[in-house]
Amino acid sequence: MSKSAALTRPSPLLCVALVVAAASFAHAQTRVVPPANSYTPAQDVEMGRQAAAEARKTLPLMRDDNVTSFVQDIGQRLVGAIPAELRHAEFQYTFEVVNVKEINAFALPGGPMFVNRGMIEAAHTDGEVAGVMAHELSHVLLRHGTAQASKATKYEVGQVAGAVLGAIIGGGWGQVISQGTQFGLGTAFLRFSREYERQADIEGAQIMARAGYDPIDMANMFKTIQKQGGSGGPQWLSDHPDPGDRSAYIAREAQTLRVANPIRTTREFTQVKTHLGQLSPAPTTEQATKAAARTGTTAGTSGRGAPSGRVEPPSSSYQTYTEGRMFRISVPSNWRELPGTNAVTFAPEGAYGDANGQGVFTHGVEVGSARNESHDLQTATNELIASLAESNPGLSRPSGYDRVTIGGRQGLRAVMSNTSSTGQPENIVAFTSQLRDGSLFYAVAVAPRGDFQSYSRVFDRVISSIQLID
Repeated sequence: MSKSAALTRPSPLLCVALVVAAASFAHAQTRVVPPANSYTPAQDVEMGRQAAAEARKTLPLMRDDNVTSFVQDIGQRLVGAIPAELRHAEFQYTFEVVNVKEINAFALPGGPMFVNRGMIEAAHTDGEVAGVMAHELSHVLLRHGTAQASKATKYEVGQVAGAVLGAIIGGGWGQVISQGTQFGLGTAFLRFSREYERQADIEGAQIMARAGYDPIDMANMFKTIQKQGGSGGPQWLSDHPDPGDRSAYIAREAQTLRVANPIRTTREFTQVKTHLGQLSPAPTTEQATKAAARTGTTAGTSGRGAPSGRVEPPSSSYQTYTEGRMFRISVPSNWRELPGTNAVTFAPEGAYGDANGQGVFTHGVEVGSARNESHDLQTATNELIASLAESNPGLSRPSGYDRVTIGGRQGLRAVMSNTSSTGQPENIVAFTSQLRDGSLFYAVAVAPRGDFQSYSRVFDRVISSIQLID
């Protein structure tokens, strides 16, 4: 079965009418002057476009309307507060979320920005998320990436793009990208200097105030980042060196920027935090890097080319997994756990891989959640099956639904047939129920038609093991 993008459709960049809170600015506001730069703004755009395309192929992006809409709304509010002297008509601002746990974010020349899920989960208020994004946006406006790249003027724009991306991302992903480049550029010289960091802090604080946020939230978030340690440590600080006394000078700048009724904690922020807590935990960057290196792609169910078809029978022993604060499940112990964005797939070796640019699996179960605007189980199940049909043209429609119980809750069951991407006939069983917030909870079980009778008993046992803990 071909996997759709977590069975939700990413919404286009929202065109929102920005309501900028009134802010009065004292005369002591610090003036930030962009550094010298041998590149044109149009070259920033081209470099950022190339680097962003590589990032989207390399990073495990979230395709989740709840999360991306929240980040895009903050991003557009900040863009609306850019001062006239730093506006570049060529720049194209986009905001995407990376499904890894580390506290990190980066922005590329010309406007593309990527925010780690871990950054949102670590924040205590909307303003703390906005603070990091305003800092990253300021690097773009002040054109720090290409100002640093100006030190290597013998290289063409296209040659520098990969090195810029590898340097700005840093950490495991930066190493993967830098090792993959043929440009021969070291990444250290492209890391932002302490002076550029200070400029981004100050300009970011001013943009925050114009957008209706309290700049103190930026300082608070940096304190949160600094306290982090261990495997989920302060990667952002390794990529963005502290100029020294960061919190103090941001606080001093904030005193010159008086914001009436600043945005603190909105309902949207609270809902997103709750939603993230119900998803499978995000992998570490190291885990995601290893998965990408092993499979050649970031998709959780993708492997080395198409599934091999050499699949061991399901083990008689079972292993239990707890997926975030959403559910527990037991599956045959020889099935692998393959985390995705809104779903997790359990499948044996040889049963998952890549076909026609999509993650596919031939044996196993995908379990996840999807938005349910109607809050009606049957309507939401119809939408789920329609979404499956988009990436599986040979999928039959069910003649009806059976009533079942999933995790102690009422649910539906539908049996369908399909022609897999490998050209083989297969059977698919979809199980659905609802989470407490009204979202659709689903499990989609797949096996080749010839194996389905033996696998159906396994699927029944797997589904009966589900405990909903949302």
